[in-house]
Amino acid sequence: MTRFVGCIDLHNGQVKQIVGGTLTDKADDTPRTNFVSQHSSSHYAQLYHDNKVTGCHVIKLGPNNDDAALQALKQAPNFLQVGGGINDTNCLQWLEYASKIIVTSWLFDKRGVFQLDNLVKLAQMCGKDRIVIDLSCRKKIDEQGTRWIVAMNRWQTLTDLELNEETFKSLCEYSNEFLIHAADVEGLCRGIDEELVTKLYEWTKNLPSQIKIVYAGGAKSASDLDLVDKLSHGKVDLTYGSALDIFGGSLVKFNDCCNWNESH
Repeated sequence: MTRFVGCIDLHNGQVKQIVGGTLTDKADDTPRTNFVSQHSSSHYAQLYHDNKVTGCHVIKLGPNNDDAALQALKQAPNFLQVGGGINDTNCLQWLEYASKIIVTSWLFDKRGVFQLDNLVKLAQMCGKDRIVIDLSCRKKIDEQGTRWIVAMNRWQTLTDLELNEETFKSLCEYSNEFLIHAADVEGLCRGIDEELVTKLYEWTKNLPSQIKIVYAGGAKSASDLDLVDKLSHGKVDLTYGSALDIFGGSLVKFNDCCNWNESH
């Protein structure tokens, strides 16, 4: 059954909601921001914990976010996942307070070529049950049809890894959970990528039942929980960002999402 999963996105030490495709590595670029919270990261950590919204993640979008991330993790120890700049030198440090670490860019070289050895090393250090592989992606339409390619470096660099059944089958040897941001619709509140959600079910339906998939990007209504549940046969969970009232949105009420989890 599809569940609501919470997020805490950090940018320059603040909880923000950013349009995913506008976030770059350039120092003089200003990403398009939908919301900047007056609350600390620990406020949201406590909110999710009190409402039993499990599997929530803290994402560090760039530098200057370590203190805010640690504040959230310490507010609810071993309750939140953390991602952003995770590698073999810091993963165990973050796991002192995080339930799981989320890894993306460290799995690729600078050209975007997937490095399986890095993932194997991380799984040996942390255990596959404490690793989330971030497969956030961008849609690509070419002579091969519609494909979703994993993107790194704040979703600006396309890698050589394509989302498909073979990719998930291979990677589930080293992790039980995958986080997929649909970067092209992230932060736009114009609806989820229904085709991608459907494909996520098709690609993972034959994998072990404990494999967890979390989708983020474009959700604009509480009814999207029901939509994702139907499209994915309950296989994919959903997280909300800019549409949610706790992040300044007017389209989705946090309490409605919590009620969905309680009633399903």
